[in-house]
Formats: sequence, C-alpha cells, structure tokens
Amino acid sequence: MVPLEGSPLMLSTLVQSAGAATEKTAVAFPILSALILVPLLGAVLVTLLSNRRPEYVKFTALIVSAGTGAMSLWMLAKFDSHEAGFQFVSQHEWIRAWGISWHLGVDGISLFLVVLTGILFPLVIVGVDPHHDEKRYLGWLLLLEAGVIGSFLSLDLFLFFIFFEIVLVPMYFLIGGWGYDKRIYAATKFFLYTMFGSAFMLVGIIATAVLAQRDLGYITFDLVKIAEEATFGTNTARWLFLSFAIAFAVKVPIFPLHTWLPDAHTQAPTGGSIILAGVLLKMGTYGFLRFGLYLFPAAAVWAKPVILTLATIGIIYGAIAATMQTDLKRLVAYSSVAHLGFIVLGTFAITSQSLTGSVMQMINHGVSTGALFLLVGMIYERRHTRVIAELKGIQSVAPIFAAAFMVVMLSSVGVPGLNGFVGEFLILIGSFETARWWTIIAATGVILAALYLLWAYQRVFHGEPDEANSTFKELTLREGSLLMVFIGLIVFTGLFPKPMLNRIEPSVDKLVKHVELHSDYKAPVHKGGHSPATDTAHEGGE
Repeated sequence: MVPLEGSPLMLSTLVQSAGAATEKTAVAFPILSALILVPLLGAVLVTLLSNRRPEYVKFTALIVSAGTGAMSLWMLAKFDSHEAGFQFVSQHEWIRAWGISWHLGVDGISLFLVVLTGILFPLVIVGVDPHHDEKRYLGWLLLLEAGVIGSFLSLDLFLFFIFFEIVLVPMYFLIGGWGYDKRIYAATKFFLYTMFGSAFMLVGIIATAVLAQRDLGYITFDLVKIAEEATFGTNTARWLFLSFAIAFAVKVPIFPLHTWLPDAHTQAPTGGSIILAGVLLKMGTYGFLRFGLYLFPAAAVWAKPVILTLATIGIIYGAIAATMQTDLKRLVAYSSVAHLGFIVLGTFAITSQSLTGSVMQMINHGVSTGALFLLVGMIYERRHTRVIAELKGIQSVAPIFAAAFMVVMLSSVGVPGLNGFVGEFLILIGSFETARWWTIIAATGVILAALYLLWAYQRVFHGEPDEANSTFKELTLREGSLLMVFIGLIVFTGLFPKPMLNRIEPSVDKLVKHVELHSDYKAPVHKGGHSPATDTAHEGGE
C-alpha cells in the first residue's frame, strides 16, 4: 500500500485504493467520509445544545440525519451499476506503523444498506417520540447512525472493528434509558452477548493482519490487499474464519446465539427496535459476506454445512416460537430470527441468485420489519398493552390503520408483488442448486410465517371490539405520512426490483468468482456451460 499523508478527518483528498477493486474516484466531494462524519459531528452538536430550547435539538438532529440521507441518495444516483468493485473510494493513512488506514468504499453489496440507514434514521427522528430526555436520545441516535454507516463502508479491518463496537454503546443506552420494564436486563444481555462475539473477532483481525504479513511483506489491515494477495494455511484459515463467524453469528443472530434478540426487541423503545431490526442485525449478515466469504473463501465453503444447518434450524424454530407468543412485539422479534435465517441460508448456498436474494432480503427485511415495529409501537401508544388477547376488533374502529398493518404484514409473509417475495424467491431458487435438502426444509418456514402473522392479525384486528378497544384512534396525518414512506418502498421494490438487482448483481458475481478462484468450490453450471454468476452478469449487460 502506498503511504499517504494526512488525517482521516481530512475531507479534501480521494485516492485510488491498492488492490484489484474497481473504483470510482471521479467525484470532487468525499461522500463516504461525509456520510460518517456528518452524523458524528451532529451527535456532538446536539449534545452541546441548551436544554432550554428543545425545539432546536430536534430540528438540528433532523437536519443532520436528513442531510445524511440525502447524501446516501446522491451516492445511489451516482453509483455506476456496471462496476463490480468498490466505488467512491477514500483512503488516508492513519497509523503508519501498524498499517491502519481510513479506507472506505461501497459496492453493490453495501450500497443499499447505506441508503437504508440514511432513510431510516430521519424517519425514526420524525415519527417516534422518546417522551423524555430528548437531547440525549437524539445524540445517541446520531452516534449510532455514524457507527452503522461506518461499518458498512469500512475496507480496513481495524476501522471496521471500531465502528462495529461503537454501535454497541448507543444501542445499550437507548434500550436501557428509554425501554420498558425490563430494559436494564435486556440492554445488559445485548451488550454482553455482542461483546463476547467481538472479542473473538478482535483476536481474529490481529491474527489475520500478522499472518498476512508473510505474503505481503509488510503489516496492513487493508481488507482488499489481504483478501486478494494473502494466502493462509487450511487450518489457519478455518480458525480465523471461526473467530469472525462467532461475532457475526451473535450479531445476526444465528440459532442458538439468538436469545438476546427477543428480549432486546421487546424492551427497546420503538425507535430502537426499528433501527435494530432495520440495520443493526444486518451488520452480522453483511459481515458474513464481506469478511467471511471474501477473506476466507475456502474456510467458508468448509463451514457451509454447519452454518446452513444452524440457519435452517433458526428458520423453523423462529417461526414456531413466533406462533406461540402472546406479546405482539415479541412475535415480530421471533419472526426476525426466522427471516434472518433465510438470509444466512442464501449467503452460504454461494450461488449468484442466492447471494443476490440475501442482499435484497437484508433491505426488504429492514423495511418490512421496521414498519411492523413502528405499527406495534403505535398500538402500544394507544392501548398501553401489546398482549394479543387484550387487542381485538381494531379493524372496525381504525380501518386505515388495519389496512396499513395488513400491507406490511403481507410483505413480511412474502406475498408476490411486495418486496418480501423477491428476496425469498431468489434465495430459495438459488439455494436449491447447492443446498437442496436444507432449502426444502427451510421452505416450510414460508408457510409458518403466513400462519403466525395471519393468525396474529386475525386476533388483533378482527371481531367486535370490547370497550377498551372501541376508542382505538385512527392514524394521524404524521403517522400516515410516515407509513406511506415504508409502504411506498415495499410496493416499489416488490413491483420493480430491477434497479436494485442491476446494482447488486455485478458485485455478487465478482464475489462468487472470487470464492471459486480461492477454493475448490465450483458454482452450478447452467445450460451453455456458464455458471450462474456468468449468466447473471451477461443478462445484466456486463
């Protein structure tokens, strides 16, 4: 790596990254650094504002988060869908002696995760009231946004670890400070579980950099350099992969490391649940793609049967557990365990279709489940309960609310025409080629999802309302406007997935080829002698 002078906080220089990644540097503005630094500085600014003018606090937080979202949409508009490598790359030397750099880049795999993050945070700030201590709440939210975006953009292992850990602190305080009755227990459990996994990853990151030095001739934490040029012994690579996999398995979470998630979701404030489901959990599934398959392809192929088995168990277990829940929010939390199992299944099936479906489903799950948590939060605000047995007949007194809930619920079920169908279909059809029996078993999870969600809807919204539910309020203008954003995304990406597919597929195809090149794995061959990756790239005009 060519030494570069300057601080990571300097926003004036863009350089091309070393390695095989294709990069887009023809922009004058360092958009990726700004996406991280704007919410980070916004968090500091919000903290410094006076408590005597709370309207300024919320306005500042909204401007900062909306500006970050606007920059993410600008990045999406300028993204070259024909490029498979990293674009808008920014790299600055940070700690020369250790080979650590401020190295950021975005490709089709991380693009929409960054955009989703940029969209969700201003929606949460506008649509969800914390009820007390708004300044600290908004400060933690903005710090959380900076950490999440930094995790999705980091191409330096050490930098990724810093952002991966940063998100734990604000999320801990959001749950513990603004959650429900058992919030301290849930926040502590969340923190301990994720710190446990992160400890393994830190050891793995240091070991990876040190061992890669033998091939590279110098110490570096550069992801692209290590993935493309370093080689590891078979057993070494497996141990290193395992150290990363434990951290990501906890973050997803994969069965049986999932037990922190229902508690965290149930006790978190509505805004925290939306962000947790929308983007925080995706740091685990994204990590498997970016730092599992890419860094240790042969070890990932070796671990494939075990991870596919755990993912399939999680799908069935999550669906059955959701069916048995009496708390509506806890039901949605267990549904996340099942849906995330599908994403992991598609990731380790390692075909172009399954990986593309996994990336799409990360986004789709974030939108649909985030909207479900928002709706459950609205129900709690009106009824001060989430117990399903105490809710009934809401449809007759709030039909618009019921209709919005129905659309979001059907998207989570995976009904054709809505966003959930596209990702699940690609995962199942792609996984069937290389993980047939796991896929057949996992497909029953789709049926179970329809069972527990439709049954929950029937109990909450159908029937005659009792006295407590007869005064259930209809959606307000603010709530309806907020839900229209979610429903618009659900319908648009369900009917027109091609814009997303065109940007995701090239990077996915490149990853499949990388796995083939650095392992014994061979992608399934279609008619004409091409692998799915080659076929998909050709159809996309590559």
